[in-house]
Amino acid sequence: MKTSELDYALPPELIAQEPAARRDESRLLVYERGTGAVRHRRFTDLPVEVAPGELVVINDTRVVPARLRLQRPGGGAAEVLLLEPLGPAGVWEGLARPSARLRAGQRLGPVELLEPLGAGRWRLRLDDEPVGEIPLPPYIRTPLADPSRYQTVYAGEPGSAAAPTAGLHFTSELLARLPVERVTLHVGLDTFRPVAVEELADHRLRGERYEVQEAARERIRAAERVLAVGTTTVRVVESLARGAPSRGRSKLFVTPGFEFRRVDSLLTNFHLPRSTLLALVMAFAGVEETRELYRLAIGERYRFYSFGDAMLIR
Repeated sequence: MKTSELDYALPPELIAQEPAARRDESRLLVYERGTGAVRHRRFTDLPVEVAPGELVVINDTRVVPARLRLQRPGGGAAEVLLLEPLGPAGVWEGLARPSARLRAGQRLGPVELLEPLGAGRWRLRLDDEPVGEIPLPPYIRTPLADPSRYQTVYAGEPGSAAAPTAGLHFTSELLARLPVERVTLHVGLDTFRPVAVEELADHRLRGERYEVQEAARERIRAAERVLAVGTTTVRVVESLARGAPSRGRSKLFVTPGFEFRRVDSLLTNFHLPRSTLLALVMAFAGVEETRELYRLAIGERYRFYSFGDAMLIR
């Protein structure tokens, strides 16, 4: 598949700059793969769209306050985005800029740069726990009044550099109406790094950390049907279906032609062009079908990306 096949034109005004006033007030486009039927609903209608016997699986990772605004020794501005801890206490992988002006051994406030890893990535040491800002995507230019709106209501273990955004639509009241199970995948560079190569197959994933409790794994295995909330959840569930351990790194790259062994329905937001997330949606719904759904969503003025509306593919 050519990466150019992941392109589409989006009017800039459809990029949601802030969340809906209430999480579950967002719109929900429902697509039936078997019949081609489409319904336009509200997210509060989700429970009536969940099939009998269907288990709703969510990713309960919590976003770390990982964006650190710092100063270089000479006084210029610098920024570090923490991606994930590397093992030794206080040692992290992070993105740092302006990368061309940074050197190993430099001190940026609580951060010591240890080793460049390429493409703006650094191995670094952080003095204490991360105390920065919630790292909103660059296409969101409106300051977020309530940082908790970039966390799911069920967020648990901290570890992500970005939110699993399909889960942002849930309220506690809505969750209580559904049969829910949890997995954890800490969102890192794989999820939000754009595809920069011409052939999609040449894009390489580095892997993202995940963990699933044994009881949850068994419940997912035994469920009559599984509805995965978000592309990160798909990668965990389908990794498990291929015999992966209950804890590790998922390097599963889901592209058109992929065989889904456990996920029956997908709840997802509308994704950026040239992203692995859009490739996963195309793998699940079909390439041309996804293009048509995106054209329809644009025509119906759905809101796109992290704070945008949602789509349920069944």
